[in-house]
This record gives sequence, C-alpha cells and structure tokens, in this order.
Amino acid sequence: MLRWLWLTAAVVVLDQVSKLVASASLSLHQPVELLPVFNLTLMHNSGAAFSFLSDAGGWQRWFFTGVAIVISIVIFLWIKRLRHEHLQAASLALILGGAVGNLIDRLLHGYVVDFLDVYYRGASCLPMFFSWRRGGQAECHWPAFNLADAAITLGVVLILVDTLRQYRADRKLAAKYKDG
Repeated sequence: MLRWLWLTAAVVVLDQVSKLVASASLSLHQPVELLPVFNLTLMHNSGAAFSFLSDAGGWQRWFFTGVAIVISIVIFLWIKRLRHEHLQAASLALILGGAVGNLIDRLLHGYVVDFLDVYYRGASCLPMFFSWRRGGQAECHWPAFNLADAAITLGVVLILVDTLRQYRADRKLAAKYKDG
C-alpha cells in the first residue's frame, strides 16, 4: 500500500507551503478575522497538542522530535504491510503527512507553526477552549492549529470510521454463522 504515500507527500507540501505563507504574511499573535468564527493568527507552539509542555524549558523539542520520528517509522511500516485496506492506508498516510509536517517545523525552528484559529463568542467557554474577555463577553478559542494537525485529525477520524465499519461487518458475519 505504499502507493498511498503520494497523500503523505501532498500533506507535507501543502502544510509547509501554508506555514511559509502564514509566517511571511501574518504578525505573531495578531489575529486577522476572516469570519466571525475564524481567524488567521500566527502562533509558535514549542509543545505538543494544546501547547502541552510548551514552557518546559527546551528539552521538549527533542523529546517530541524523537516521538514524531518513532511514530512516523511505525506508521510507514504499518502502511507497507497493508494489502487491501484502502481506507486504513489513506488514513495512515494523512497521519504520517501531518506528523512529518510538524516534525519538519520542530527540526527547522524548534517549534510548530500554527495559524488556524477557530472560536466563538458566548457567556462562557466549553472545556478545552481558551477564554478571552472582550466587552463583557467571552471569546472562546480552540487552540491554534495548522494543516498538518487537520490531516492528523482527519486520519484519526477515518480510522475510527473504518474500525466501526469493520466491527459491524464482523458482527453481522458472526451472527450469520451463529444462526445458520
């Protein structure tokens, strides 16, 4: 199933190009509103998801770099051994592309470039949203992310869908043999 690596390459190229454009055209921490629920906001994340360990002092760069390398190797080998599982291969290719895209950032910059900022305004924020008060109303922001993160998320969702689909098919087959 290595033929799915074109999807990995596409994610890496699109991710890196979008980060170059964002870095060249946006000012750090200065939102540019595109929609009432969506900004472009350049951020540098030296941690992991949700800025986990972002203020740990620097060691996390190499820790997360090592983790990304190991995960990328495991996913590559997983894709290589697949035979007919096209959705699983596509899902893993998306995850691999996202992991490599963020790995490139860590190696080049020491942080991951994030710039996609989804938010809403309301009386209070849902869990995992960051809150800023503006004019008596909460502005609730999901942690900034990038195309690599979106590809990883899409890949995970597709794996879950494929797993549920396979589970249902297996249960149906088991019921058929049990009854027949």
